Amino acid sequence: MNRDATTVLTDKYRRIVIALPPSTNGHTNDAISALNNRFNADDFHVVRDGDSIEIWLRQVNISELADAVDGVASEFGDDGTVRQVYDAVEKIRSYGVNGNNRLYVGYNAERKVIGRKEKELRRGKHFYANDHDFLPDCNGFPEKYLDKIICGDSENVLRNLPDNCVDLVFTSPPYNFGLGYEGNDDATDWQAYFDKLFAVFDECIRVLKYGGRIVVNVQPLFSDYIPSHHIISNYFMNRRLIWKGEILWEKSNYNCKYTAWGSWKSPSSPYLKYTWEFVEVFCKGDLKKVGSSANADIDADQFKEWVVAKWSIAPERQMRDFGHPAMFPEELARRVMLLFSFRGDVVLDPFNGVGTTSLVAKQNGRRYIGIDIAPEYCETARDRLSDTQLRGLM
Repeated sequence: MNRDATTVLTDKYRRIVIALPPSTNGHTNDAISALNNRFNADDFHVVRDGDSIEIWLRQVNISELADAVDGVASEFGDDGTVRQVYDAVEKIRSYGVNGNNRLYVGYNAERKVIGRKEKELRRGKHFYANDHDFLPDCNGFPEKYLDKIICGDSENVLRNLPDNCVDLVFTSPPYNFGLGYEGNDDATDWQAYFDKLFAVFDECIRVLKYGGRIVVNVQPLFSDYIPSHHIISNYFMNRRLIWKGEILWEKSNYNCKYTAWGSWKSPSSPYLKYTWEFVEVFCKGDLKKVGSSANADIDADQFKEWVVAKWSIAPERQMRDFGHPAMFPEELARRVMLLFSFRGDVVLDPFNGVGTTSLVAKQNGRRYIGIDIAPEYCETARDRLSDTQLRGLM
C-alpha cells in the first residue's frame, strides 16, 4: 500500500485515504466516476478530496474490482489513480467472506443474542448439574498432607482428607494401554479399570472445593475403540459437575501423520489417527472460582492465547531419564494452573507419577499433594522437588 495511506475503521466502512499519484491527468475525476458506477455505493465508492482520494469500503468482489480497474484504465488512460485504489484494497489481509465478496467491516463481530439471560434460563443452563447437592462451605487443608508426596492407593489416601479442601485437581491417569507403569497393571479389563478410576474420582470430587476445578488429561485407546475422554466426561456430568470445556493438546506427532494403518486405500475399515490428546475441564457447583485478583498470575497475552482451546505443546522428551513411560510436559501443567487456579491454591494429583504436577505447583506458588501407588515414582518425585528447592537456594 502507498506509504501515505491511512486507514480508519468506522461502524459501516473501512476508510482508506491515499495521496494522488504525481501523474494525475485531466481524466482522473471521470475515471473515479466510471469506477464508482460499476459498484453499489453502499459497498464501495471512491471520493476525490484535493490531492488525495478516499476509498469507502464495506465489501467488494476483488476479481470484479480488478476487471473494473483494467476497463477504466484502458478507457481513460492509466495515470495510476485507479491502479492505486486496487492495490490499496487488494493488500488488506483482514477480512471475512460474504458470498463472492471480501467483507471488511463487522466480519469478526459476535452475533448478539437478544434476551440472552432469559433464554439461558428457558433452555436450562448446564441443566444436567443443576440439582447437585454440593455444599459451598470450604474446609482448610490438613497441614500433615500439605506439600507432600504420598505413596499409596489414592482412593484410600484421599479418605483421610476433609470435604471441600482442594482447589484444583489436575491429573493424567494410567491410560490402560499396557505401557508398564510401576505398581500398576496397565492392561486390565476395561470395566475394572473404569470402576477403580471412578472410585478415585469420587474421592476427588468430595475433597474438591465448591467452584474448584477437575482437569483430566486423557487419550482414548483407539485400537480398542474406547472413547475414554467421553466416558470420563459422562461420568463427571452424571456426578453433577459442570462441563467447563475441552482443550486439544496438539502434540504434533509427525510419525502418526505419515503412517497408515487399517484398510489401506479402502473404506473397509480405515483407522483414524490423532496427533493430539484431550484435556477435560469440569467445575464443582459453580463455574466461578473464589479467589483474589492479586493472586492471579496469568498475564494478558497468556490469557488471550490459552483460552483458545487448542494448545500446541511438544511432548515430554525426558521420560527415559525419569523412568516413566507416559509423562506430560511441565508446560501443560503450568498452563492449567495459571488459567484455572490462583497462587496459594492447593493442587491435587491422585496419579502423580514422577511428580510433574507437584513440581509445577511448587514452581508457580501453589501448594500441592501428590499421590501415587508406586514407591519408585514417589521417590523420583521427591528428588525432583528437592532439586528444585536446592536450585532455588543457589
